Amino acid sequence: MTSASLPNRVWDIFCRLVDNFGDIGVCWRLARQLAGEHGIFVRLWVDHPESMAAIAPESVIGLNPFRDGTVELIPWRDAAPMPIPGELVIEAFACELPAGFLAGMLQSKNPPLWINLEYLSAEDWVEGCHLLPSPHPASGLAKHFFFPGFAPHTGGLLCEHGLIQMRKAFQAEASACEAVWKTLGVEPVSDLEETRISLFCYENGAVRSLLDSLAQDGRSSRLLVPEGRIVPALSDWCGEKLQRGACIRRGNLTINVLPFVSQSMYDRLLWACDINFVRGEDSLVRALWAGRPFVWHAYVQQDDLHLIKLEALLERFLGSMPLKAAAAFGGMARAWNRQETVSTWLPAFRAQAVAIGAALEDWQEQIRLSGDLATNLVSFCKSKLK
Repeated sequence: MTSASLPNRVWDIFCRLVDNFGDIGVCWRLARQLAGEHGIFVRLWVDHPESMAAIAPESVIGLNPFRDGTVELIPWRDAAPMPIPGELVIEAFACELPAGFLAGMLQSKNPPLWINLEYLSAEDWVEGCHLLPSPHPASGLAKHFFFPGFAPHTGGLLCEHGLIQMRKAFQAEASACEAVWKTLGVEPVSDLEETRISLFCYENGAVRSLLDSLAQDGRSSRLLVPEGRIVPALSDWCGEKLQRGACIRRGNLTINVLPFVSQSMYDRLLWACDINFVRGEDSLVRALWAGRPFVWHAYVQQDDLHLIKLEALLERFLGSMPLKAAAAFGGMARAWNRQETVSTWLPAFRAQAVAIGAALEDWQEQIRLSGDLATNLVSFCKSKLK
């Protein structure tokens, strides 16, 4: 693409697949929203573009049109020739730009705005670091740190226009949920007392106590598990190998192993379930927008740094909850992330589900007052490039 053929608004997003699809999932959602809602031509550079098929089967190498804008999915090869940089370059999660592209930025008559999109955190220090510039040591070109977050002085969270209204309409229509179950090959709801729980997590020693508690509970539960890293632990507990499509019952617990679903279907799975176990960054945000009680599994880090991130998140959540709901929500989250038995907290968590869900709905509205991540990013770009 030559300078003469560059559209007016071109943004480049660079993303490396670290593990678990989390990084790439965030970048794909961001690229789609920038294209679809803000009319930006986005070039999404991905080092493993074939992995996009799992979370976004509609994506293809090349142009992916979304309403008024376009996403161009490009295989990231460091040695390949690089095009002229767009007006804004996003280095997602400190992935480091390829040398050839960085050289093009430094040689530009009007260098692009350079953004380092950081990981999501609820910690207080994020507000002080959001938008801080860091000069490149060789050229002095500033890289600005853009932090997603839950507080007013952060970049906010990814939330597409109309998402909350769409989710509420879905949850108000029984046939919408039934369509999800049919698509996923899950039995429709026949027992109105059955609790439907999605389970998407990293390896976790607490899963056995969760399964024991659900199987022994007086109420029926159905665990819906997208295939992934936790399935071997479920197989060990069941005493037989579970694969995609498996449906097995133990006591009052039924387990369905689902295919690894697309982002859009995963959103609907969260909307349709009564409780959601989620992991990492993208799933946490989508669970929040689902308005259902959830249990977050933070990505495990050395020296238990993930537990600090968990406490920061809980500090923001719990203050808006009634005391019993806060105790159940916090107790369950801590036990799950410390990989301790959850049987002590699960009954209270289920009993407080309505109160927890209502508090999360209220908290959603507070977060949305600060705007969404894509729109805030566009506003910052306009302020710097005007």
